[in-house]
Amino acid sequence: MFRPSLQIARMAARQLPRNLAARPVLVHARFESTAPPPKYASKADGKRAASKLQDWEAPVITYEDLKPRTISPKPNGYIIDVREPDEVAQGMIASAVNVPLTVLDKALLMKDAEFQEKFGFKKPNKNQEVIFYCRSGMRSSTASDLAERAGYQNVLNYKGSWIDWVEREVKKRL
Repeated sequence: MFRPSLQIARMAARQLPRNLAARPVLVHARFESTAPPPKYASKADGKRAASKLQDWEAPVITYEDLKPRTISPKPNGYIIDVREPDEVAQGMIASAVNVPLTVLDKALLMKDAEFQEKFGFKKPNKNQEVIFYCRSGMRSSTASDLAERAGYQNVLNYKGSWIDWVEREVKKRL
């Protein structure tokens, strides 16, 4: 049995002269929902339902809290740079590892051995501390959200990211 739009297109094609009937035309129809929006028992229930659709905001870590972790890294924590390799070539925060945001969602779901082979370090456990940073803080927010959705429980976001890091490190040297 043909779908109605394809069936109508074929019937229309049969009625045209042979030279024009070579290609059937698909007719598309758009149907609007007539269902009313859902009703909630209270305003709080409606807000709770809406909040589940919003992105998750990771706790923010500051430069002052991050700096000691780069000097003596925690064995059960990771600092992950989510910039692309060409951006990382400009420099990285000490003790950080790179997993570009473009592959992070798939990387967090990889098996441990496959992850280590691809990125050169052990995949973080879901309960280990994971700190994300990027160039300006936008991609690290997205990375934090992806990690939380993948089941990571101890996610932090360095919102200042690389721009803030470089600025503060240069000020220290002057």
